Amino acid sequence: MGKFISTGSHTPGLKRVLGRRDLVLLFIVAVANLNMVPPIAASGPVTIWLWVVALVFFFWPQGAAVTELAQKWPGEGGIYLWAKKSFGEEHGFLAGWCYWLSNVFYLPTVVLSCVGVGVYVAGPHIQRLADSPAFTATMSIGIILFLLALNIRGLELGKWINNLGGVGTVGGAAIVCLLAWLTLRHHGSALHLSELRHPRSDWRLFAAFGTICYSLIGLDLASIMGDEIREPRRNLPVAIFWGGLAAGAIYLGTTFSMLIAMPQQDIGILSGILQAINTMATRTGLLGLVAPLALLECLSILGTASAWFSGAARLPFVAGIDRYLPPIVGRIHPRYRTPYVSLILFAVISSLLIGMSYLGVSVGEAYLTLLDLAVILQLLPSCYMFTALGKHAMTRGATLHASKGYLLFNAGSGLLMTFVGLVVAFIPSRQVNSIWLFEFKLVIACLLVFGSAYLFYRRSQRSALEPGLVAALETHPTENV
Repeated sequence: MGKFISTGSHTPGLKRVLGRRDLVLLFIVAVANLNMVPPIAASGPVTIWLWVVALVFFFWPQGAAVTELAQKWPGEGGIYLWAKKSFGEEHGFLAGWCYWLSNVFYLPTVVLSCVGVGVYVAGPHIQRLADSPAFTATMSIGIILFLLALNIRGLELGKWINNLGGVGTVGGAAIVCLLAWLTLRHHGSALHLSELRHPRSDWRLFAAFGTICYSLIGLDLASIMGDEIREPRRNLPVAIFWGGLAAGAIYLGTTFSMLIAMPQQDIGILSGILQAINTMATRTGLLGLVAPLALLECLSILGTASAWFSGAARLPFVAGIDRYLPPIVGRIHPRYRTPYVSLILFAVISSLLIGMSYLGVSVGEAYLTLLDLAVILQLLPSCYMFTALGKHAMTRGATLHASKGYLLFNAGSGLLMTFVGLVVAFIPSRQVNSIWLFEFKLVIACLLVFGSAYLFYRRSQRSALEPGLVAALETHPTENV
C-alpha cells in the first residue's frame, strides 16, 4: 500500500521547533476559541450544565487518550496514525480524511468570526458591513491567504501567531470576566440563579451539546505535528494538562460572562463576544476598552485559525506520504521545509467553501451550517481515538502509562459523549430559520465526504495492485492469455 510511517520515526525534512511553552499556548488557542462561545451561550443558561458534563466526561477523557496514545505512537499524524495502527489502513484514512475536512469547514467559521469581531476595531461605520456577504467573504479569503503565506514560511514563524493568539485568548477572557464581575456588582445580571436551578428545556437547545464537544477538541492537534515537537514524550503530557486546564476555565468564565451581560435572545452569532463587552463596558463606564479588546480578540481568533490551519493541513501531507492521495500532496518546500502543497490545498478548498456557504442563507446561517458540518466530521475521528484507547488498554502485554481501569473509564466515557454529540449535531439550533435547507446541506456534505474518502482509498488500492499485476503478466505471459 505504499510507504508507511514507522512508529516513533522522524519524517525526513521536518524541523523540531515546538517546545513546551509553544505547546501550552497552542492548546489554549486551539481549544479555547472564544468565537465558539456566542452560538453556545445563545442557547441559554442550560449550556452551563452542558459545559460541566462535557468537561468532565469528554474533555478530560480526551486528554487521557491523547497523553496515552501520543506516547505509544509519537509520530506525525495524530488520530490518523492511531486509527491506522489500531484498526488498519482504511480506518486510518477515513479518520484522517474526516479530521482534515472538518477543519476545512471549521477554518471559514473562524475567519468569518475574525471579520465579525474586527469591524469593532474600525468603528460604527464599518460595523454595518459585518452583515454584508461580499465584505465578509472577501476579508475572510484575504485572512486565509495571509495564513497560507505565513505557514508556508514555516512553523518557526507561524508558531508566533499561535503564541500571540494564546496570550490574547487568556488576556481577553480575563478582561471579559472582570467586566462581568463589575457589571454584576454594580448593575445586576441578565442571568438569574433560578434559571440555573430550573433550566427551561427545549429539545432544540441540546443541539448546543455537539458544538460544546466540538469546541473542546484540540488536545490532539499537536500530535498531528508529532515530528515537529522537541522531546514529545516529555513535553506533551505536561502541556496537555496545563493547556487543557486553562481552556476549560476560559470557556466556563466567558459563557457565564455573556449570560450576565445580556439576555440569550440578544446574543449575536458572529460578534456576540464584542456585543457583551460593549454592553458591559458601557454600563461600567469603560467604553474605551472596547476597541483594544476587539483588537485583542482578533489576535486570539487569528491565532486559533493559524493553529488549526498549520496542524490540520498536515494530514493530507502525511496521507500523501502514504500514497493514499496523489504523491504531489506530500511534497516539502525545497527552501522552507514545509508541506506547502498540502497547505495550498487546504486554503483553496476553505476559500471555495466560504463562497458556497452563502447560497440561499444569511451570514449567520452560513456560519452555523459550516460549524455543524465541522462538528459532525470532527467527532467521527474522536470515536476512533477513544476506541483505540480502549483497545490499547485491553491488549495483553501492552505498555500502559496509566492504570487499565482509568484508561477504560476514559475510553468509555469519551466514546459515549462523542456519540451523543454526533446525534444532536443534526438538530438545528434556534437561530436556524430554514430547517430543511440546513438539514439538506448537512446530509449532502456528509455523503460527499464519505463518498470521496471511498473513491480516494479505492484508487490507492488499485495503484498498489498494478505493479504486482504487471509483474505477474511478465513472469507468466501464457497463463494470462
